[in-house]
Amino acid sequence: MRSSLAPGIWLLRAFSRDSWYRGLILLLTFLIYTCYHLSRKPISVVKSQLHRNCTGLENPNNNSNSTTWCSWAPFDQENYKELLGGVDDAFLIAYAVGMFISGIFGERLSIRYYLFAGMLLSGILLLICAIIHVLLILLFLQLFNGLAQTTGWPSVVTCVGNWFGKEGKIYHGIWNSHTSVGNILGSLIAGIWVDSAWGLSFIVPGIIIAVTGVISFFFLVESKCGLCPPQHHVTLLTSFLPFWFPEKLVTRNIRLGVVEFSLCLLFAKLVSYTFLFWLPSTSYFVFSTAHFGPKEAGDLSTLFDVGGIIGQALCACFSRGIISDYTNGRATTCCVMLIVAAPMLFLYNSVGQNGIGSSVVMLIICGALVNGPYALITTAVSADLGTHKSLRGNAKALSTVAAIIDGTGSIGAALGPLLAGLISPTGWNNVFYMLISADILACLFLSRLVYKEIQAWRRSENRNRG
Repeated sequence: MRSSLAPGIWLLRAFSRDSWYRGLILLLTFLIYTCYHLSRKPISVVKSQLHRNCTGLENPNNNSNSTTWCSWAPFDQENYKELLGGVDDAFLIAYAVGMFISGIFGERLSIRYYLFAGMLLSGILLLICAIIHVLLILLFLQLFNGLAQTTGWPSVVTCVGNWFGKEGKIYHGIWNSHTSVGNILGSLIAGIWVDSAWGLSFIVPGIIIAVTGVISFFFLVESKCGLCPPQHHVTLLTSFLPFWFPEKLVTRNIRLGVVEFSLCLLFAKLVSYTFLFWLPSTSYFVFSTAHFGPKEAGDLSTLFDVGGIIGQALCACFSRGIISDYTNGRATTCCVMLIVAAPMLFLYNSVGQNGIGSSVVMLIICGALVNGPYALITTAVSADLGTHKSLRGNAKALSTVAAIIDGTGSIGAALGPLLAGLISPTGWNNVFYMLISADILACLFLSRLVYKEIQAWRRSENRNRG
């Protein structure tokens, strides 16, 4: 009797060589950008250790009456919130500026080499952060790390586009969850050592991103071997170039709503990145009276990103035909979620501090409502606008759209933590009022597009009835 194929061999033969390569690329690029976000979390987790609540701790130096003796200089001063905000902003400003010029280098270099250099440099800078306690040097390290981090997004988007093309829209919602997964893993990994040896909170993520860079160097396949990248994706190679484009193209982009989506993303990212960089330390100071340590604060902050994964999955469903495609209502989908997010942020500030249970629920809800629209705009919306029929035939269309939307969003990411650092000395309530105001502004910028989508939906309904 002839023996049948072993199940494992049958599985290998069931998929074509091209399918295995596509699966490898999707998984590898997911892991790569997960590591990029993972390596951004240590500073936000370690903040609660750099400036601690020393009340109730035994002071080994009996001659000192300082209430900040257990904090690390220079964050043992009264202006520690401004200093921590400055450290965040050194990274984010460099990231925002670097994102506009990253494509210039990326299109001239091999993606594999570009990612390897960026990830290795980012890992080395994190290792140095673990042993440097001088504010000026720390600012420079964060500055260069922000520039190194800009190598990630253009490269992984280009690589996925080379292999999947327009089919990539199917995977946008799931694949784009790498940001939230990276934030969660970064918080958990950094939180393991934050109480005992916080230097390891930088060292371990630094090693992880560097090793992943080496893996990408040996295994990443940039495009289908022997084939030119699809023409519809070649434009992604320059998707982060600055805005010097023909006036006619800019006018078309304004009419299509690129400006509105860009400004909406600015304020959505402002809220998201404020939570990203300040939530662990905020949770620590809020719950410190209940023996809530830095590790627990870091673990609690991951729930915001858990909610982000849920929100991204919901938006992926909406953008694939359940709601958004049926009504062509990308803006409406984003606006509805942002409208609901505003009162949820207010409720989190009001009742989220009453206990761990309420904080868990509110963080998940807020994460879903804030990060869902953010993910939808950076993926499906950018692809829809960049490939609109009025822009066909213009090779720079998708480049312009991506540059405006992602570049403007990065500015918001830089402003959020900076404003939080400046406002927080007046009270955390004011920080939340700032976040709620930003969320409302994000909704208002979409009002024209929401009106147009509703009008289009009504016309469609009338035609169907007629």
